[in-house]
Amino acid sequence: MRQVQRYIGEGYRIAVDLDLEKFFDKVNHEVLRVRVGRKVRDKHLLALIGRYLRAGVLVGDIIQATEIGTPQGGPLSPLLANILLDDLDKELEQRGHRFARYADDLRILVRSQRAGERVKASVTRYLTGELKLAVNEHKSRVVKTHDCEFLGFTFRGTKLRWTDQAFAEFKHNVRRLTGRSWGVSMGYRLDRLARYVRGWMNYFGISAYYRPLPEIDAWLRRRIRMCYWKQWRWVRTKVRHLLALGTSKRQAILTALSSKSYWHLSKTLATQTGMTNDWMTSQGLISVRALWMRAHGYT
Repeated sequence: MRQVQRYIGEGYRIAVDLDLEKFFDKVNHEVLRVRVGRKVRDKHLLALIGRYLRAGVLVGDIIQATEIGTPQGGPLSPLLANILLDDLDKELEQRGHRFARYADDLRILVRSQRAGERVKASVTRYLTGELKLAVNEHKSRVVKTHDCEFLGFTFRGTKLRWTDQAFAEFKHNVRRLTGRSWGVSMGYRLDRLARYVRGWMNYFGISAYYRPLPEIDAWLRRRIRMCYWKQWRWVRTKVRHLLALGTSKRQAILTALSSKSYWHLSKTLATQTGMTNDWMTSQGLISVRALWMRAHGYT
């Protein structure tokens, strides 16, 4: 993504997005074998790779032969894909193109729409002719970089940001991990949530998009307050916990007796003065904003 960002900064703001149709399902075994054989001389290893490719897949109770393709999810498939597409990398480098590739996801950066259409046509011919791969013409396109997505990211000018789809998926998973009906301990819930949020930010934290993060943190804190409120369950239990956390007796009793929804009561004076931001941090609630700040060197 940094490489793409650099090319955009140099004025290459048109992206050639080539979609390799069902790439892992359509790898030509003979083309792949030739390319592996350029470096690997061990006949037993080559035979083993051939057996791996031809092993077939289990569909129901029947093993179907695999005349083409590599097993999706197999540990060897990504390596074999890179070996096959290494020729494509070398071809693009020889032509002087600015590009980035991750497995079968490829973006070529050019300066104009006309150049993009020309590159799209010529690279498609190379892929279908030399590597025997199918290009999905309906999904392949030449667009401005701000209309292009790559590995879950897009660009606004030269600024890198996650896509709306990636952010929506993040919120969906957070909502699942903070669902009040999930019958697990708060310690387990907060640990699972922290692992997921940390993993997501380790990947998407390079995004320059800061604006929604304070709001996401506030939303996350409210959902955790809701979970605690549901777990405490009984009026006396709620009052006892709130008093221990410093909430006034009057507010604790009035809120504990309320018949309003868990979500509504998670944003009351009683729950917010009791379950403060610092207290929830001490319980293990992770801050999306803090992770982003750390990723960008602000802390």
